[in-house]
Order: sequence, then C-alpha cells, then structure tokens
Amino acid sequence: MIGKPERMFPIRDHNPSGRVPHVTRFLIVANVLIFLAYWYGLPDEASLTRFIYTYGLIPAALTQGGEWAGLVTSMFLHGGWAHLLGNMLFLHVFGDNLEDSFGHFGFLAFYLASGIGAGMAQVVADPVSLIPMVGASGAIAGVMGGYLLLFPRARVDVLIIIVIFFRIFTIPAFIVLAFWFGLQLISGVSTPTDAGGVAYWAHAGGFIAGIALALLPWLRRGGPAFWQRSHGVPAHPAVQTRIPLVRRAPRR
Repeated sequence: MIGKPERMFPIRDHNPSGRVPHVTRFLIVANVLIFLAYWYGLPDEASLTRFIYTYGLIPAALTQGGEWAGLVTSMFLHGGWAHLLGNMLFLHVFGDNLEDSFGHFGFLAFYLASGIGAGMAQVVADPVSLIPMVGASGAIAGVMGGYLLLFPRARVDVLIIIVIFFRIFTIPAFIVLAFWFGLQLISGVSTPTDAGGVAYWAHAGGFIAGIALALLPWLRRGGPAFWQRSHGVPAHPAVQTRIPLVRRAPRR
C-alpha cells in the first residue's frame, strides 16, 4: 500500500486537470469493481487464496515458469479495503494532471508500463520468491515519479498522522514525493525481501520507471526551460482551498 508506512496521505492538489480525466476515473472504478467481485464474490478464504496465487505476481513463477501475465493482472488486485482505498487516493490526487499532459491513451500506456516496471523491480529483488504481489502501488508510484518530473512545485495538501495527532499541511510536490521515495529505499534496504508485507522495491522501481517514461516528454517540452516557463506547476489556475484547522479535543 502506498501510504501506510509513513502515515502521510496527500488529499488533494491545487491544480485540477484542464479536462475530464476519463482514464484515471476508469482505473479507479475498475480497481474497485474488480476488488468487490472477488472479495465478496468468492465463497471462502481458500478460494480467495487460490485466486490471489493465480492472478498475483509470483516472482518464481515468472523466472522459472515464464508466467508473465501476473505483471499486468496483479496491478488490479488488492489485499483489503485499506490497501485499495489508499492506492486509489494517490491515483486520484496525482493522476489527472499527468493524464492531461500525456493524453488519455498515452496516460494509460504510461500507467501500465510503470506497473510492469514496478513488478520487474520486485522480481529482480527476489527472483525465487513464492509470495504473490498484488496492488496498483507500483503503477501509481510511476504516476508519482512522472508528476515529480513535470510538476515539482505543484502544491499538495497532505494529511500527516502521528499517533493520535493529525494535521493538514500544504507542501510542494517535490518534497512530498522525494520524501516518499526515500522511505521506500530505506525500507527496501532494511526489510528482508522474503518477509512479505509491503513490496518496497516495486514501489521504488515503479517510481524510477515513471521518471524514465516521463523523461522524453519533459525534454520535448524543453527540459529545465519547461520548468522556467511553467514554474513547475500544471498549466491550470490554482484553486484556492481552505485547509481546515484541526484542534485538539479539550480534556474531560
């Protein structure tokens, strides 16, 4: 899941897309419907486990059995409601402006390629693992990487939770995304690849894949000159949002 380890959740950016993000919305709806279909449609836990092992990405099945389909099917599966909703929140926040820049079909290709790159990173990190990997996190990490390259100074409202305290801050995208990427690298190095849980190397691999895939469009726009023209933000007027003040409850 994208947001769980750091308890940091972007809830909106200040530059809505200039057109309706049909593909972003389609991906969100598709992920939710697929999740509902197997989470509540399968008769028992054993059937659910078989389903995950059939359509999730198992590195050993790819490296030893040539089963490549899991690279795609795994990015439409999730391990629970928190996993699903966290990923869809990140996709909602960062997907629309990238779709506006790449076009609908271009963004869809970018998203799928990022997800495949993320899956391959996890396979390289642990090629004999029998643990299935599921989730859109890697593809969404690619969206975040592309967003970082194209719109590093976009303003993002972030909910930060520390134990029982929470607060919303407005932070430039490059701080949010660079901090998130650094956490994935640190967690990936410090967590055994066979431990299960969060696929940190898939997150890091997807993020790098997203930057690599967005590099040519960025260069075509002028590279650093594009940042100077755009000031590092999407080409849409910023929407003024009021950040709610979170007050501590009085003691009783």
